[in-house]
Amino acid sequence: MGDAVIEIKNLSLSYKSENTTYEALRNINLTINRGEFICIVGSSGCGKSTLLSVLEGLNLPTSGSVKINGQEVTGPGVERAVVFQSYSLFPWMTALENVAFAVRENSRKTTKITKRESFDIARTFLSRVDLTAFEDKLPGELSGGMQQCVAIARAMACNPEILLMDEPFGALDTKIRDNLQGLILKLWGEEEKKKTVVFVTHDLNEAVLLADRIVFMIPKQIYSIVDINLPRPHSHPLVKESPEYKELYQKLLRLFYNDSLELIYDEGANI
Repeated sequence: MGDAVIEIKNLSLSYKSENTTYEALRNINLTINRGEFICIVGSSGCGKSTLLSVLEGLNLPTSGSVKINGQEVTGPGVERAVVFQSYSLFPWMTALENVAFAVRENSRKTTKITKRESFDIARTFLSRVDLTAFEDKLPGELSGGMQQCVAIARAMACNPEILLMDEPFGALDTKIRDNLQGLILKLWGEEEKKKTVVFVTHDLNEAVLLADRIVFMIPKQIYSIVDINLPRPHSHPLVKESPEYKELYQKLLRLFYNDSLELIYDEGANI
């Protein structure tokens, strides 16, 4: 048995609008162990981002529960940080100021740190994402990839136990996306105590590259969970050319495009 950090039990979520009730999630059960890299994959509208919002504490279950370290989630917490597809940086603050501000705000709920200390921490994490030379630039002066690097540095600088990522590379071109995938794996792998990562994506290749386990969702529910029992890095040529990799990838393709297709159409999600 692993060391469970996130426990989701019989989770359902419905929204009410006037006389209509919309069911967004249905009977979700999932346990995520400390230090795992989990990717959630599924068609558009299946509930991936909604599930992440429940883990973040922005939406509360209609029934069932979500627990982190045995404590029920009732709202956002300092043990969680989020990276969105949109960079969400303050446009009037430099890259350095954006990261330092987040560090100070996060520390208000634990041990307060000085402004100088927050800038020292911010510089350290901007260095880790290779943006030292751009720390005095405003977001509008940075490329999309650089802005997302600042967002990742900001999240990591707050030293969360859990990193929630909602299609963070979805708006970037292929080359930048590849670079940032490598960066997030590097940051995750070099931590003395690995963070638990829950990463939402619609890209199967990205999920295979990043994940320890892939959680497949169809509308409202989990359809299947697949272990990625391959040596890291999954992108290494010897790994990608191995019979085990090819067999796994074919299994994932069948699962994503065939086995779940009828259920996807039945529930009315977009593909």
